[in-house]
Amino acid sequence: MLYHLLYPLHDQFSGLNVFRYITFRSIGSAVTAFLILFLLGPMFIRWLKQQQIGQVIRSDGPETHLSKKGVPTMGGILILAAISLSTLLWADLTNGLVWVCLGITLFYGMIGSVDDWKKIKKRNAKGLSAREKLFLQVTGASMVGLYLILHPVYDGTLSLPFIKGFQPDLGWWYIPFAVAVIVGASNAVNLTDGLDGLAAGPVMITGAVYLIFSYAAGNVIVANYLQIPPVQGAGEVAVFCGTIVGACLGFLWFNTYPAQIFMGDVGSLALGGALGAVSIIIKQEFLLAIAGGVFVMEVLSVMLQVGYFKMSGGKRIFLMAPFHHHFEKKGLAEPKIVIRFWIVSIILSLIALATLKLR
Repeated sequence: MLYHLLYPLHDQFSGLNVFRYITFRSIGSAVTAFLILFLLGPMFIRWLKQQQIGQVIRSDGPETHLSKKGVPTMGGILILAAISLSTLLWADLTNGLVWVCLGITLFYGMIGSVDDWKKIKKRNAKGLSAREKLFLQVTGASMVGLYLILHPVYDGTLSLPFIKGFQPDLGWWYIPFAVAVIVGASNAVNLTDGLDGLAAGPVMITGAVYLIFSYAAGNVIVANYLQIPPVQGAGEVAVFCGTIVGACLGFLWFNTYPAQIFMGDVGSLALGGALGAVSIIIKQEFLLAIAGGVFVMEVLSVMLQVGYFKMSGGKRIFLMAPFHHHFEKKGLAEPKIVIRFWIVSIILSLIALATLKLR
């Protein structure tokens, strides 16, 4: 909106020429999203308390989580509002890729909000059934995959980190691949969201990595130099990534230990879906497994735990899954676990950025 209102006036006011630069608008979108969370957060928390929208604790969870019962949840609504408003203010709204990113984010946020509301209404940790949730997630992700495969700029080829000159073409099989990436990323972030600030930190860090890759993919000269697939219009996705970074940073102001608010499934499912969609759009799908390695680790811990439990007749690899609960059971303080996971996320993101030169 600001881009469309102010940039056309750059002939009369030369200073408005900065709105043509994606870098400037990406920073602007991040700062705007942060300010929305920072300024509206206290009022939103008070409103959630008045409405008695509080966290429901799993009966089989760690004992230390009992103190979190009743803490305002569904803070993801404010995250989505910040992302949406900042995107509308700073992005080029004639770019279809921006609307794809925003659309899948809000759709997954809707799924999460229904799930959260059912938990709150029933006063237990069971919301949507796994089948219902998966059906809705697959439906939304399929629309993204179909849009891209029909888009004249896209095809079914894949880009692999560390490998140049090898881009397998999946053709129409790219749609189920895109579904797997988006749904997997959404559920992975949802699993990670178990401690104060644990999900928001790595999402912010991974979002920053994809901001850089989106900008590079949208610039043909830069993309060819770095030997990554150039994607027409992908530069505007960097503005969207900026909103994710800013919104998560603002949310962490209230979500760090001890948390004043939780994002809930409305936030975690949406943010994970957003990262998955961005990775698909800029042709850096496998990079998400590196930059978002913390999320991968959490998913694998659950898969290994469940698989080994069934195969061994009741034995466990971890004291509790997802992985962060294992460290809780070992007696590590919650802030220490969270900060160490952030450190791992930063290291993995640096490795992901290194792939720009290691191809």
